[in-house]
Amino acid sequence: MTTAASTFASRRLPAAAFVVAAVLGAVFAAALSLWAYYGTEVFFEMVRAGWMSCF
Repeated sequence: MTTAASTFASRRLPAAAFVVAAVLGAVFAAALSLWAYYGTEVFFEMVRAGWMSCF
């Protein structure tokens, strides 16, 4: 017998996976567009400067 709670829980996992995949895809697309716009050297310098400012 299927309950409403188990049906809701089984639908939530694929929805969460879709959201995570969409966010990661957007981040990847943004990184590629920045790389194409600024070039590899400037892009890596920006990433390195941001990484160093965090740590």
